Amino acid sequence: MTDDFLLETRGLTREFSGFTAVNKVDLRVRRHSIHALIGPNGAGKTTCFNLITKFLQPSSGAILLDGRDITRTKPADVARLGMVRSFQISATFPQLTSLENVEVALQRSLGRSFHFWRSKRTLAPLREQAMTLLDDVGLAFAANRVVADLPYGQKRALELATTLALNPEMLLLDEPTAGMGREDVARTVALIRRISPNRTILMVEHNLSVVADLSDRITVLARGEILAEGAYGAISTDPRVKEAYMGKGEPAHV
Repeated sequence: MTDDFLLETRGLTREFSGFTAVNKVDLRVRRHSIHALIGPNGAGKTTCFNLITKFLQPSSGAILLDGRDITRTKPADVARLGMVRSFQISATFPQLTSLENVEVALQRSLGRSFHFWRSKRTLAPLREQAMTLLDDVGLAFAANRVVADLPYGQKRALELATTLALNPEMLLLDEPTAGMGREDVARTVALIRRISPNRTILMVEHNLSVVADLSDRITVLARGEILAEGAYGAISTDPRVKEAYMGKGEPAHV
């Protein structure tokens, strides 16, 4: 049933000067699931993600959010409908504290700018909510630390906290573990799992161990088209997927 799927694309296509980067992609993301979009370099993942998150307009096809056609809707309006790409609203202010950054995001979610000139007393109603969000991402201990002094993994966690300030129904994560060491990857995986209940998550991720650990369903792109789709067990043994990643005759560990 359509109601089971929060996000759908129908015939999604994007051409660049005669080159087809995404070709007639029909993607369906089930409500309250974690869905991964993967593929080898040049597969069209980033273009597809940018189309879904409205940073690019499709050449043809349609994008539906909860049954509503959002193909021509602006990114800010899509965010108000409950679909948020993490970096869209999570740019942090390096000279502010973690707590202040989340307060900025909370004020943005209310549709107003951050009031730097107001007293701390007038901003107090946001403080408890901001602390709850920091606690959700494991950063309560860093509430009063300046963001510029945080290690990379904690900055990424803070970005997720500022994203969650908008209380999105659907969260789109672009390479959430990129550039992280093993310990930070493990923390990020645990964090994504912790915030996933009652949310729908679509992520592009190169780290296939992360994909295997988190994903309910995986879509594999190759040459701009859907090559395979399913659970990790089926995807990892699919000869077409192995060939796409490794080439013929090569051992593959997908």
